[in-house]
Amino acid sequence: MDACAIMEEMRLAFDAPSLYGHRTGVGRFAEQVLQRLADHEEIDTRVYATSWRERGHLRRITPRGVELCGAPMPARPLRAMWRRFDRPPLELFTGPVDVSYGPNFLSPPTRHAAEMVTVHDLTPLRFPELCTPDTLQYPTLIRRAARRGALFHTPTQAIADELVDALGVGRERIAVVPLGLTPVGHGTLPQRLRDALGDQFLLALGTIEPRKDLPTLVAAFDHLAPLHPDLRLVIAGPEGWGSTELTVAVARCHAKDRVVRTGVVDESTKSELLRAATMLVYPSVYEGFGLPPLEAMSVGTPVVTTEVAAITEVCGEGAATVPIHDPEALAKAVDLLLSDGELRRLQVERGRVVTTRYDWDDTVDTLCRHMLELAGTD
Repeated sequence: MDACAIMEEMRLAFDAPSLYGHRTGVGRFAEQVLQRLADHEEIDTRVYATSWRERGHLRRITPRGVELCGAPMPARPLRAMWRRFDRPPLELFTGPVDVSYGPNFLSPPTRHAAEMVTVHDLTPLRFPELCTPDTLQYPTLIRRAARRGALFHTPTQAIADELVDALGVGRERIAVVPLGLTPVGHGTLPQRLRDALGDQFLLALGTIEPRKDLPTLVAAFDHLAPLHPDLRLVIAGPEGWGSTELTVAVARCHAKDRVVRTGVVDESTKSELLRAATMLVYPSVYEGFGLPPLEAMSVGTPVVTTEVAAITEVCGEGAATVPIHDPEALAKAVDLLLSDGELRRLQVERGRVVTTRYDWDDTVDTLCRHMLELAGTD
C-alpha cells in the first residue's frame, strides 16, 4: 500500500530554530525540506518557533499553507527543559500532531505523536574537542529520543553505522536518505572582490570552525605558493567558534598577502565564487554529508577533499581525496590537478555524473514517506 494513502492528512510539527539567522548547511537542509513539505497536500505542516525574537523572520520565510505556532515562554528555558527532561510535551504549543520532526538533532518530548529526527553527524562523540558546550549535549538527546522510539534520519550510511556502533540505535530505527543538491545559479562578484581574486584561486567555502581544519589548507597553500606564483587562496564563510586558529595560521603563512578572507557571502556571490574558482578544497576532518563539494562539482569545478567516510560516500569518484591533517598530501593533490589538464578534465566529468544522484525532491519525498508510515503505525 502506498504510504501516502495511509491517512487522509497527517499533522506534522516542524522544529524551526535551524532556520534562524545565517544559513549553515543544516539551515539550508531545513529550508529545502520545509519548502517542499508545503507541496505535500497529505501533510498538514506546523512550524513551531520557540524564539519570539525570530518570529518575524520565520513568518516571512514560512511557505504559504504552513502554520506558524508560538511558544508562550522564553525559548532558552523551554529548550533547556527539552534537553534535560521529557517535558513539557510539544503538543502544548502546537496542538495535537501525529508526527514531530526535528531537522537538527532535537526531538522534543510528545504526548502521543511519533518522532522523527535528523542526525547530521556525531561530531560530539568523534571529536568532542571540536564542539561547543551545546553540541556536546547531542548524544544525550539522541539516546533519549531512541528510548522514546524515535526514527532517525541520517544523510549517509556512514553516519547510520556510527549511530549503531556508538549509541546502540537499532538499524530498523534508522532511515538513510541522502540530501539533495540545489542548482548553483549565476551570480555577480563585487568589484573589490573580483580584483582580489586574480586569475587562479583555490576556494574554501563554509563556516569557519575547527572541524573544517582550514589551518591545514593554509599550510598546504604555503607549499603551493612558490610553485604557482599567480595562485591565490580564497576563504569564504562566516566566522564560527574557534576561528582564531585560522587567523593565526594566515599570519604565519609566507604567502599571506595572497590569502583572501571574504567573511559572509550572499548566494549570488557564493554562486559566482563556485563557478570562478580554479578548485574547491575541502579539508574537513569530519562531516556527515558535505554540500560544498557537490555544489562545486555540479558547475565543473574540481574538488580536493579528505578521506572522511561520509565525504567519500557522497563524492565517490568525483573528487580527489587525501588523509586529514596532512598539508603535504593536500598540496600534492592540488598541484597535480593544477598541472595535469587531462586529469582535471576527467575529474570534472566524473564529478558532474556524481551530482546527478542528488535531488531535493527525491530527498523530501522519501522523508515524507517515512513520516506517513510513522503516523500510520503510531
